[in-house]
Amino acid sequence: MKFFKSLTTGQRTIALSLGFMLVLSIVRLFTNADDITSSGTISSTLRVATPILLAGLAGVWAERVGIVNIGIEGMMIIGTWFGGYGAWKWGSWAGIALAIVAGSLIGLLHALATVRFNVNHVVSGIAINILAAGTTEYLSIIFFKGQKGGGESQSPAGKGGYGEFDMPFLSGGRIGSWRSPDILGWIEQKHDLPLIPDLAGLLRGLVSDIYIPTIVAISLVPLTAFILWRTRFGLRVRSSGESPQAGESLGVPINRLRYQAMAISGGLAAFGGAYLSCVFTSTYRQGQTGGQGYIGLATTIFGNWTPFGVFRGSILFGFPSALKFRDEKNVPALLLVIAVILIALGIVSAMKNKQMLTMGLFIGAAVSAATYFLVDEVPQEFVAATPYIVTILVLAGAQQQLRPPAHAGIAYRAGENH
Repeated sequence: MKFFKSLTTGQRTIALSLGFMLVLSIVRLFTNADDITSSGTISSTLRVATPILLAGLAGVWAERVGIVNIGIEGMMIIGTWFGGYGAWKWGSWAGIALAIVAGSLIGLLHALATVRFNVNHVVSGIAINILAAGTTEYLSIIFFKGQKGGGESQSPAGKGGYGEFDMPFLSGGRIGSWRSPDILGWIEQKHDLPLIPDLAGLLRGLVSDIYIPTIVAISLVPLTAFILWRTRFGLRVRSSGESPQAGESLGVPINRLRYQAMAISGGLAAFGGAYLSCVFTSTYRQGQTGGQGYIGLATTIFGNWTPFGVFRGSILFGFPSALKFRDEKNVPALLLVIAVILIALGIVSAMKNKQMLTMGLFIGAAVSAATYFLVDEVPQEFVAATPYIVTILVLAGAQQQLRPPAHAGIAYRAGENH
């Protein structure tokens, strides 16, 4: 434990990632569920996690400036509609751009309600969610009904593509018309070896069959971290969420910052919605977000209001969904993964003399392992609910280590004594 605590944050992340991959590798060898570490599952995880990641980043920008954004789901809904409309009229990239503009306007609307009129942040967010669902349904009737392939609940198919990425030599990408060797793919096929094919599958999943919008979304993680923690603008944004009175006393324009940050938040959330309608399916469908805005908000909390924490959370929440989409028969293997992780956490808890927590973790591990061995087939309903169950468990386990921005969600009027 002392050695682990002496490591830097980056070194801890690498050590935990390798440990998790080792657990997955052992479970793969034991269960023959080869797909849990395949490159296809990894690339699928990135695709599934992208809307959640963008929603989580939207939450980071909002709450770091002091505004609780429950309306992320509604902003994503707006993004799906305008993304589908733009893709139908002009192409996928135009749809994404149109969605970002529309989402930014909704973000400004939320800022107007909470900053100018001092409306409760949660009430304003819920109102946006309700209005977004009704507005998009009404717009669909006006613009999509009667069009070829369209209707009251969906748009016609979008035009144009968005591009995919394959790395030459590592994942068999093309150089001109020549297809290069697939080195990582060859290593990945050595299923009888531990860890090595799993790491090859992980690396290949990161450099094969990746959508360009996914690369753009992932690049926003270090960009957000740089802006919020390495620039004067970011320092002012964080001061608005921590102590707006202190920031205002130093000449920081708190209200203007909140409008700016909420425009960014709304644009990011709408980008996540447009990803679903422009990239994932190339068609807008009513109810397309499926609550991913709320999962994104949960990711913001789990990630401790930091961009890289949100990225880790989105991968964690996206992995069960990706595994479900790839092959539902591999989902039960997650029960053994959970059991091994709970045992490891139980050992750590025992070393800290936390007896009640240790007992609970070992009981959970026993239940998870027994479920795997005793149940022949996991119910379809459980498979569909896996991402949401993971969300609840992770938030319940991480709540003691969370530190939200001190002034997030608290009413504030610039220029007044507080």
